[in-house]
Amino acid sequence: MTAVETQITYTNSYTIQHEDTYMTQEEDWDRDLLLDPAWEKQQRKTFTAWCNSHLRKAGTQIENIEEDFRNGLKLMLLLEVISGERLPKPDKGKMRFHKIANVNKALDFICSKGVKLVSIGAEETSAKEGLLLWCQRKTAPYRNVNVQNFHISWKDGLALCALIHRHRPDLIDYSKLRKDDPIGNLNTAFEVAEKYLDIPKMLDAEDIVNTPKPDEKAIMTYVSCFYHAFAGAEQAETAANRICKVLAVNQENEKLMEEYEKLASELLEWIRRTIPWLENRVAEQTMRAMQQKLEDFRDYRRVHKPPRVQEKCQLEINFNTLQTKLRLSNRPAFMPSEGKMVSDIANAWKGLEQVEKGYEEWLLTEIRRLERLDHLAEKFKQKCAMHEAWTAGKEDLLSQKDYESASLMEIRALMRKHEAFESDLAAHQDRVEQIAAIAQELNELDYHDAATVNTRCQGICDQWDNLGTLTQKRRDSLERVEKLWETIDQLYLEFAKRAAPFNNWMDGAMEDLQDMFIVHSIEEIQSLITAHDQFKATLPEADKERMATLGIHNEILKIAQTYGIKLSGINPYTNLSLQDISTKWDTVSQHFVPLRDQMLQEEVARQQANERLRRQFAAQANIIGPWIQTKMEEISHVSVDIAGSLEEQMNSLKQYEQNIINYKSNIDKLEGDHQLIQESLIFDNKHTNYTMEHIRVGWEQLLTTIARTINEVENQILTRDAKGISQEQLNEFRASFNHFDRKRNGMMDPDDFRACLISMGYDLGEVEFARIMTLVDPNNTGVVTFQAFIDFMTRETAETDTAEQVMASFKILASDKNYITVEELRRELPPEQAEYCITRMTRYAGPDSPPGALDYISFSSALYGESDL
Repeated sequence: MTAVETQITYTNSYTIQHEDTYMTQEEDWDRDLLLDPAWEKQQRKTFTAWCNSHLRKAGTQIENIEEDFRNGLKLMLLLEVISGERLPKPDKGKMRFHKIANVNKALDFICSKGVKLVSIGAEETSAKEGLLLWCQRKTAPYRNVNVQNFHISWKDGLALCALIHRHRPDLIDYSKLRKDDPIGNLNTAFEVAEKYLDIPKMLDAEDIVNTPKPDEKAIMTYVSCFYHAFAGAEQAETAANRICKVLAVNQENEKLMEEYEKLASELLEWIRRTIPWLENRVAEQTMRAMQQKLEDFRDYRRVHKPPRVQEKCQLEINFNTLQTKLRLSNRPAFMPSEGKMVSDIANAWKGLEQVEKGYEEWLLTEIRRLERLDHLAEKFKQKCAMHEAWTAGKEDLLSQKDYESASLMEIRALMRKHEAFESDLAAHQDRVEQIAAIAQELNELDYHDAATVNTRCQGICDQWDNLGTLTQKRRDSLERVEKLWETIDQLYLEFAKRAAPFNNWMDGAMEDLQDMFIVHSIEEIQSLITAHDQFKATLPEADKERMATLGIHNEILKIAQTYGIKLSGINPYTNLSLQDISTKWDTVSQHFVPLRDQMLQEEVARQQANERLRRQFAAQANIIGPWIQTKMEEISHVSVDIAGSLEEQMNSLKQYEQNIINYKSNIDKLEGDHQLIQESLIFDNKHTNYTMEHIRVGWEQLLTTIARTINEVENQILTRDAKGISQEQLNEFRASFNHFDRKRNGMMDPDDFRACLISMGYDLGEVEFARIMTLVDPNNTGVVTFQAFIDFMTRETAETDTAEQVMASFKILASDKNYITVEELRRELPPEQAEYCITRMTRYAGPDSPPGALDYISFSSALYGESDL
């Protein structure tokens, strides 16, 4: 029974008690009270006031409740005001049977509403308990108030004041009320209720305070007026709470959207700035500058890129979480600004990594090129210096005309000497060609100082051509007089013939022993050592040649001594002396050979150190690479297999994540070894198939995978909690999904998804299945993820707020109008939510609307994507 029905019941019961024919006696009333004149006076006063509070709406009132209701006319009018319905037309006569007929019409109407007029039954008790519970709930937070009944709990007036303060805190300052001032508290409540709440004063404070047990029905009747007075406020509070909840969801979602847009913009801008840097393939001219570029790139990989990897992963997680929240709150999916979709960012990132890989390869290629250039440049300078030293003074010697005044023997000596020079000149032809070849290679490799190289090379070639010309000219001159000379010292000649080749061999040996080399492996240096050992094996034969030449010189001395020939000390056929040959021999055998041995051994040590670096890197890489792959597989199993609740899966994944984070030190150590390898110019490693790039990519994929997997479980928890899915239901969904996840990769293809739906009782036609596929695969990727599957299984049965509910709530705040004013919004909603609505609602264009009226209907539709804000 409603509170109105209770009021009708008691009012009419009271009236009928005073009609001799229809009066009934309430069995639970206190008989002493019934005989107490003061109690009867209080009853009469209370219900007269209560009736007048309703009758004045019809423009009338009563003075005496027994007399004014006797003819039934005002009683019927009272029932019409209370019920809002029309009763049968009353009899106008003044006879007793007319009055009884009208009262019967009123009683019949009451009975038609299911109200019993005899005793207090279960319905009256239920209504009483409902009103009491409402009072208890509203006054619970107030000190010194404990509502347990409708008599003594109200004697101190604090309960009435608490009811008023709870709904209209502007009318009463509750903190100033005292429990020891019941009359003051009651009068305050009565006066405020009458003045501001349109509740007539039905009771006297003194009667309540001075009565041991105030009348229960009188107080209940008075309190019910408060219930009806605040019913609208209750409804408005509920409506405002619903609107605030909906707006809070939208505001939170908008904040997440703004954060996504900001993070996406920053990440795309960083990629936009970084790609040109990685695309810049303008090589530096020095090895040091290129190595600095390599160091800058290492800083980029170690310092600058990892935070962006995390941002990219977090961006995807935020996007997925936002879409889940939007689905759970019945909002349209979030569409980022043009160019800021997750796929756009993924494509930009892919482009970044493509140029990044190409950049590192280019750097290493350029460093190898510069290394080769520096080596060739030094080799060019060395060979040029040696050749220039050999040619020094040769042009002057070839230009001499000493043969014009020479003797026969001297002429022949000059001829033989010239032949020896020609032989020497021919031997140097290969060295000049080597110099020219090195210069050409430096040009082809874009050596930065190619102009200087070309100038020097051209000078040597021009000088070489001139030497050839002078040599031929001198030969021609000597040949003209060659026939004039017939004697020649055979021993000098033999010495010259032996000394010149041997000297050339030593010159070549010294040049070869000083020749620079570049190697990248143990095998290459071992090849050089083998060649050097082969050269050292020829030294004994060379020494025999040296001794034979020395024997010729000793024979010359012996002949001279035997025949008393006074030697000038100069061999007419060669400028080489025995001292020259001995000095060069000592230089080759005692200086350059040991020096070459030392250089080769140092290079062996360096290559051995490089090999240790290779093995050290490989040992770690061969552990880290499989570890990453194993963790990827384990994470996949955790996310696919049914193993306890989602919280248990989350805890397991968090442990995996922590283990992965703890493993980062191994990656950093490997990066350090990789840096040492690059600084040592090591370009290959036969001990492992893993490069640092492989490890980096795998590590980044592992971090991204664990973060995405955790986010998927978080979204499943959000879905489960928001849509009321039990753990058993979720396990059932996952079991069905896993059964049709043929590839065990957390996805179903469309055919498997169709089979899964059929197994769960769906009767699918092509059109319906196509509709479902647009829901679970909006981007047309060709697969259905577990999250999309869960969303589909719960979306259509979930209980969510709707645009219609929000419209109805605004309609309550707007007092049933189709528009709402700024003042109403600011009065009914918290400031932040009110301003949110004011700034987004459009002007109401309906007829007879006041200036500034706002359209809450289109606003409500826009909240759910049914129109534009």
